[in-house]
Amino acid sequence: MRKHIVAGNWKMNNGLIQTETLIAELKKQEKTSDAEVMIAPTFTNLWHAFQSTKQSSIEVVAQNMHFAKNGAYTGEISAGMLKSIGIQTVILGHSERRAYFNETDESLAQKVDTAIENDMRVIFCFGEELSDRKAGNEEAVVENQIKNALFHLGADAFKNIVLAYEPVWAIGTGETATPEQAQDMHAFIRKTLAGKYGNDVGDSVSILYGGSVKPNNAKEIFSKPDVDGGLIGGASLKAEDFFAIVNAF
Repeated sequence: MRKHIVAGNWKMNNGLIQTETLIAELKKQEKTSDAEVMIAPTFTNLWHAFQSTKQSSIEVVAQNMHFAKNGAYTGEISAGMLKSIGIQTVILGHSERRAYFNETDESLAQKVDTAIENDMRVIFCFGEELSDRKAGNEEAVVENQIKNALFHLGADAFKNIVLAYEPVWAIGTGETATPEQAQDMHAFIRKTLAGKYGNDVGDSVSILYGGSVKPNNAKEIFSKPDVDGGLIGGASLKAEDFFAIVNAF
């Protein structure tokens, strides 16, 4: 059975005091669903967040990671550094990383390899721009992003990979793909995986939806058979909203 996952990507928000406060609020609202709950604070607060959530069901994950083991990469963070403070999961390929920091399918393939080699779990993000959808090219774009970054892997690697479909036109815009649009794309993604690796892999990988998920639309989105959870942005910065989404399962 696929895992239900709700992951909160805090992006470049919350200093130490805000992080402490939000985690304390999150810990008060114990989940009542079977979904895994993750939060991704900024790098500067990962250690504190990890220590603060040790006795809870919340997993702290990283927002990004470099592909190199170490070296002259000023400002970057390695897999080993993350693991040394207890972080076991990393988000890779978020649309903002692709758009603002020129991350490519090729560089992301290197990052994925590094994460898998270090026994880390990956939340791998991908999705189309508005122009792609208007042109009817959304499936081709998504298929290429998945194939270029992931299809060099063996089937066993997918035990440590969670996919996150994020239509770029629905991130931070207030726009949201309809539940039917989300389901259609998730079903296509699962079919693409199965075509390469077989139904066992296609049926076992959790696929999250990321794109302006809120308490008032989460239940309908999560009710779709191929939607296994959400990668949540703005709504994850409010404990009440975030757990309303978690409990939508």
